[in-house]
Parts: sequence; structure tokens; C-alpha cells
Amino acid sequence: MLQIDLWKRVLIWGVVALGLVLALPNAFYTRVEVHNDAMAAIELGADTPENQEKSAAWPTFLPSRLVNLGLDLRGGAHLLAEVKVADVYQTRLESFWPEVRDALRPERATVGTIRLQPSPPDELRVRISQPEGMTRAVELVRGLARPVVTLTGAGATDLDVRADGSDIVVTLSEAEKAATDERTMRQSLEIIRRRIDEVGTREPTIQRQGFDRILIQVPGIGSAAELKEIIGTTAQLTFQPVVGRAADAGAPAGAGNEVLPSLDEEGVFYILEQAPVVTGEDLVDAQPSFDQNGRPAVNFRFNPSGGRKFGDYTAENIGNPFAIVLDDEVISAPVIQSHIPGGSGIITGNFTVEESTNLAILLRAGALPAGLEFLEERTIGPELGQDSIDAGKVATLVAFVAVLVYMALSYGLFGLFANVALILNIALLFGMLSLIGATLTLPGIAGIVLTVGMAVDANVLVFERIREELKTAKGPARAIELGYEKALSAIVDANITTFITATILFVMGSGPVRGFAITLGLGILTSVFTAIFVTRLLIVIWFERRRPKTIEV
Repeated sequence: MLQIDLWKRVLIWGVVALGLVLALPNAFYTRVEVHNDAMAAIELGADTPENQEKSAAWPTFLPSRLVNLGLDLRGGAHLLAEVKVADVYQTRLESFWPEVRDALRPERATVGTIRLQPSPPDELRVRISQPEGMTRAVELVRGLARPVVTLTGAGATDLDVRADGSDIVVTLSEAEKAATDERTMRQSLEIIRRRIDEVGTREPTIQRQGFDRILIQVPGIGSAAELKEIIGTTAQLTFQPVVGRAADAGAPAGAGNEVLPSLDEEGVFYILEQAPVVTGEDLVDAQPSFDQNGRPAVNFRFNPSGGRKFGDYTAENIGNPFAIVLDDEVISAPVIQSHIPGGSGIITGNFTVEESTNLAILLRAGALPAGLEFLEERTIGPELGQDSIDAGKVATLVAFVAVLVYMALSYGLFGLFANVALILNIALLFGMLSLIGATLTLPGIAGIVLTVGMAVDANVLVFERIREELKTAKGPARAIELGYEKALSAIVDANITTFITATILFVMGSGPVRGFAITLGLGILTSVFTAIFVTRLLIVIWFERRRPKTIEV
């Protein structure tokens, strides 16, 4: 018998209604987007009358999730950056010098005096005055090595230590270099993501490409230069002991020291110890504020480890200047007046309010572990994105109308049922894209157009089977029932293979390929649902009302 249980009918219409409600915000895209932006601003504390008015542009009881538009549709900036992973080797070795010095200092009777020597960026060279004590010195420095915590580096240590005449040469082991490279890339990805999130952009694409490259695409941003300004600022914050002042950048600094310019005082340079006491990696919070004179400043707070080191140093060096260095420039070098416990402090300088806010954002987002070299940069204007949207709309509309006309002419009333299901299919597809927060790109629109073409395939199979059953003189109800039963396996097989292909594209692909795979995969799910369940329900409802003796398909 051609019948569908009541609970199945309720379930089918319930799914359709839910899909339509979820897709509804996309029909009022600009209004909902203004509402969402205002709500996000209010949640961040900007509860102004203007934002309240904008948030009222869309009823709060309705869903407000939208299909995000990708870079090629909204316009924005595209960057391909290479991370200079080797920079981290030098930083690691420079920070290792105080440990080497402290380890050798108790053995001066054996190794003599200890001097840091100028050395290439990838090694640390320390000279002892009594070469006969080299064996003991190497043994002590090797004792500072730590195991490398990775699967590939199991059993290896992080340092290679060897003797070269009267010099101890320390380099990073190959296992440690590999582990450092991996950590640097992961940290760079995370910090870039946090910096972009801080400025409130929508749905950025931040992906690792190859060994040391990162792809960054941010829709809605003005230009590639603006994007570079957001993510390219290194924001390396260090707190370094001051050795002295100098009048030019070429002043002799001595081994283990460096000369850095003052940010505020033109022509003033500071000689600083290269090994910092605390770095920005120990920073857990930074907020814009004002100093005691009412000038913009930045409050900061260290984690327990950084706070302890900062407190110990200030306790032991009261009366000495202490430099706060940002990106190789001395922001300020205040004299330590007293012990500063608790791990918090304030950075002052000739900041504007905007500069102190930006500095707080950069510090809060963390410092990039290594520099970035931008290999490729493109700005995609919103006009080009609008052209893509218009072209996509035309393509979808033409495909849609062509399919509707073909189905109506080929299958008559049953073709109209299939057309209704096709319209519901597109609505359900947008509802699902909105629900999962997917990003729609130009290839994604191609996936929708392909879905429109494929969505009626299942109905064509069913209708052709019904035609065959009618030729065997079966009644209309029986022919419809057998048509759906016999076509089901072919429909499922065909769509499963396509769905597997879409899944592989999604897992293995990236960027535009994923966008295509998402719309294709979801389109298969919605089209199978509408073709098997919705059209059948429409036909059953029509059949129950009209009770035709014959049907034409």
C-alpha cells in the first residue's frame, strides 16, 4: 500500500521546517550581519546605544548564523609567509650562555677564566684559559643537555658539545633542530591566528603549507599591507640588564652584549646584556592603561615562573637600570627603585592611546618566535568579490531554471513535485551551511550548481521506474511504490560513491577544494533526503486527495 506513517510525515516536515528557518538569515544577509557585529561588540563591552540599535535589526528569537563568504566573494587580503625557523637557533644558544657560565664558574680552579667568544649564529663558543681542564669543562656543559621530547628524537639530547682548541663549542643537535622547527611553526600559526582574531575579522584561513610556509587569507580586510601590519609586527619583548650607555650604534659592546637604540631619545644607545632576564613568552596579560602622570602606558603581568625571575632580579639589582626592549629598541630603561614582587609592572613611553592599545594587543597575542618573509601578497577588492557573487548567482539561476523547465516538460505533475523538492533542497543546503558555519567560496558555488544538476537524478531514476511499472499494467499506487523501492538501491549506490569522493576532497584538499567538497557533500545529503522522502511524501499526499485511476509520468 502507498502510505507513510504519521510520525514519518511529521519528522520529514519538521526537518524541512528546521532547514528553512536556519537558511532564513541568509535572505537578509546585510541586516543579520549588522546585528551579529553589534552583538559581538556588546559582548566585548561596547554596550552603546548605537550598537543596541543595530542589534535590534534582527529578532533575537530567530537564528542568526550566516553562511560566511570566502576571500574570493567578500574580497580581502592574501599572504604567503615563510617562517625563518633558523632564527630560533641563535636565540636558543644566546639564552644558553648564562647556564654555561654558571656551570663552569665553580670549576675555575680547573678550567680557568671563562670568556664568551664571537661565534656564528648556529653555535655558542666559550673559551677557557686552562685548556688542560677541557675534559672537565666539556663534561660539565654536556651535563646541561636535556632529552628531546619527540617520537623521532627519542633517546637524543638537545645539545652537541665539543672541544675546539681552548674553546667549548655548543650547537643544537639535529633532533633538537627538528623539534624546534616543529614548535616554531606551531607557535607561529597560533600567534598569527590570535593576532587576527584580536582585530575581529571573520573566518580567516590560516594554514601551514610545506615545511616552513604559512598561508593567510583574511576576508573583509582592506589590503595586504594592513594584514602585514597586523601579523608582521614581531613584538619581541625582553627585559635585559643595562651595561651602559653609548652615543653611537658602533660603540664597543663586549662579548655577550649588544648595542640597541633608544625608542624615545634620538642619538642615545644602550649597551645591554644579550641574555634577557625575562621575555615576552612569560607574559600572561597586557592591558592599555595610564601611568601616574596620566600618559598612556601598558600594564603587564608575568606567569609564576617569569614573575619569580623578575622579582629575584629586581631584588638583587636595586639602584641599577633595567631595559625594557621591544623589537630591538629600548622603550625605557628605568632604575630599579625597589624589589618588585608579584610579577606585574608597567611599560611607559611616548605612546598615544592608540599605540598603547595596539602594543597591549600585540603583547597579549604573544611574540612571533621567528621573523616572517612574505613571499606572496595579494589584495582582492570587494568589487571583484561582488562580481564573483553576481556571476555565481547568474550561473545558479540559469542552472536552476533549466532543470525546473526540463523536469516539468519531461514528467508533468511529477516533475513539478521534483521541482518543489529541488527548491527545498537548496534551502536545506544553505541551512546546513549556516548551522556548521561553513565558508562559501567561488568553488563552493560551483558545488551548489553541480548539486542542482545532480539533485534531480534520483527523481529521474524513480520516475523512469514508475513508467516501467505502469507499462506492466500495474495500478498507479503499486507502480509508484515499486518505482521507489526498485530505484532506491541505485540512488544510494550512486550518491555514496560521490559522497566518498567529496569526503576525500575535504580531508586531503585545502582552501577552494575544501569549499567545493563541503557544498558537494552536504548537497548530496540534502538532495537524497528531498528526492527519496520529500517528493514521495508530496506524491502520497496528492494521491490520497485525488485517488486517480491512472497517472501520467
